[in-house]
Amino acid sequence: MASAPRLFRHFIATGLCVGALAHGPLAAQEFPTRPVRIVVGQGAGGGMDTIARLVGQRLAPGLGQPVVVENRTGAGGIIATETVARAPADGYTLLLGPIGNMVFTPILSSRMRVSTTADFAPISLVATFPLVLVVSSSQPIQSVSELVSWMKAHPGKANFGGSGPAFRFANELFKVKTGAPGEFVQYKSMTETITALIAGDLVMSMVDTGPATPQINAGKLRALAVTSPSRLPSLPQVPTMSELGLSDIEFRFWTALFAPAGTPDTIVRRLGDELARVLAQPDIGAQMAALQVQPTASSPEQLRQLLESDLVRWGQVADAARIPKLD
Repeated sequence: MASAPRLFRHFIATGLCVGALAHGPLAAQEFPTRPVRIVVGQGAGGGMDTIARLVGQRLAPGLGQPVVVENRTGAGGIIATETVARAPADGYTLLLGPIGNMVFTPILSSRMRVSTTADFAPISLVATFPLVLVVSSSQPIQSVSELVSWMKAHPGKANFGGSGPAFRFANELFKVKTGAPGEFVQYKSMTETITALIAGDLVMSMVDTGPATPQINAGKLRALAVTSPSRLPSLPQVPTMSELGLSDIEFRFWTALFAPAGTPDTIVRRLGDELARVLAQPDIGAQMAALQVQPTASSPEQLRQLLESDLVRWGQVADAARIPKLD
């Protein structure tokens, strides 16, 4: 018969093993057993918030648990990003991370104390969206080549604008690849940017298709090109950059779902599979189309590759255009 101390050590070891299983493969197998939280760095009612709530609502039945959206605004999305990076790696706290938070902010800001590559486990893309290059319809400019020629001929008047780093980067990419001069003008919102374009305060800008399309259809803005690989159903008359010989200015911005680094692969795969199922639903496609975004699922590996390549690509743009740091 085992001695009392030996039995005691056996019970302790058994307890430790059970505890480890509860936080390892067994916990992953049972996931989820309580509500899942999606943290969004943008305010309620905005595009990212709308996408998070749309997706979260549809994820809940497949996961068998509620999916709660939490808005953690401030510091250009850094608060939300750091909140999720430092959360337990158990799949219950996720980040809806747009390219602005995951790529542009790390390039421009030294205040971010986490790494978007090392401190996150990619799950899947959620949505992608292109930009459209527009000018005021009151201007005589009819094409991208005419725009570039005008800007080169009037460097003192050439300018462009946007409401955040993402739009700064997009417009700077246009300048770098075409050699067009221009000063960046910062606006608080996309609405202000479009108002300035219509008024003629801005010569050009690359903007979201959602708020721009009604003004294009109303004849107040003239669309010269889109950055997507193919023409958009909402703007079928507008050529792509590639059609115009500017394939270097072809891109889509994106938003994606991330978990803290160290989240078990079985949980990451479960979340990714459920998300792919949701994004394949026709009515989700229709609702996202109304937001001028395209539902886009991916594997974790594809998302990681995209994140890493975009950090390189847009970092080179920042260097070439000498975009100033945020802090």
